[in-house]
Amino acid sequence: MPAYVDRRVVDLVAARAAAEVAATQLGLPEPELIRHGMNAIYRCSDVVLRVATPNAPAGLSIEFAVMLDRAGIPVAAPASDLVVDTHGHAVTAWGYVRSNGSPIDWRGVGEIVSAVHRLDRGAVPAGLPTPSPVEFPWWDHESLLDDVDDLLDDRARTGLQSAIERHRGWRDWDRADAVLCHGDVHPGNVIMTDDGPVLVDWDLLCVAPPGWDHAPMMTWAQRWGGAPGEYDALAGGAGWSARGDRFGEAFAELRLVSATLMRLKVLRTVAAAAPEAMRRLAYWRGDPDAPIWQAQ
Repeated sequence: MPAYVDRRVVDLVAARAAAEVAATQLGLPEPELIRHGMNAIYRCSDVVLRVATPNAPAGLSIEFAVMLDRAGIPVAAPASDLVVDTHGHAVTAWGYVRSNGSPIDWRGVGEIVSAVHRLDRGAVPAGLPTPSPVEFPWWDHESLLDDVDDLLDDRARTGLQSAIERHRGWRDWDRADAVLCHGDVHPGNVIMTDDGPVLVDWDLLCVAPPGWDHAPMMTWAQRWGGAPGEYDALAGGAGWSARGDRFGEAFAELRLVSATLMRLKVLRTVAAAAPEAMRRLAYWRGDPDAPIWQAQ
C-alpha cells in the first residue's frame, strides 16, 4: 500500500536489488517476485515487500494503513515502519495476507467500499496525495485517441469516439461533494480471508463521486468474464447502486475506453499486446461475438 503511485516500476533489476537491500535490513529471507505492475511485489515468508516509485514519501502509506485499520477497514497491516529508499525505489514491508481460497464475498466488499466513502477526507495523513481522477493521464481520452489513431479502423474509432462523446460531462462534479475512493475495486485487489474480504492495492487512492469505486465491477461480467450478480452483491453491501447514476455509468464505460487506448499504446512497443488489443477493438466495432477481455 504505497503512497499514490502513477509511475510504473519498469526496471526489475533495480527493483530486485532494492528488495534485497530491504530484506537484508529487515532480517528477511530471499525475496520472491510474486507480482509486477505499477509496483514490484516480493514475498519473504510472511512479509511482502512493495517496491514502488511513489510521488510522495512512502512512509505516508504506513500512516494511512494505520488510519484505515483504526476505522475498521480491513487492509494489509504494515510489517515495519521502515522505508528503504535505494536503487531509485522506495520499499515498504507489509504482512502477507493469506487467501483462504473462498469465492469473494462481494456484499462484504460493498460494505468496505461504503465505509471508505464515509471516511473524513481531512483525516488522511498530510502530504498523501488524494487527486481527482481528472488528473489521471490515462483519463485524457481525447489525447489518447489521437495518439493511437493510426492503429484504429473506422468502426473501432467510431465506437470509441461515441463513448467519449456520450459521457463528455464526466468531469462536471463538485469536488466538495466527492468522497475518498479506493480507486480500483476489482477481484485482483480483493483477498478473501477467514475473517472476510481484505481490500489491497491502494495505489489509485483519489477523491471522486462514489460511483468511481463501483465502476470497475459494473462491467466486470460483461467484459472481463466475471460472474453475473457480483456487482449487484457489491451494490447491496454498499447500500447504493450506481446503475442509472450519471457519473457511475460514465465511469464504467469510460474505464473500458481507457483500458483499450492504454493497451493500444502498449502495442507500439510490445508486440505481444496485439491479441488483447484486437479483442478490445472487436467490442468497440460492435461485434456481437466480441470475446471477453483477458487482461486488466
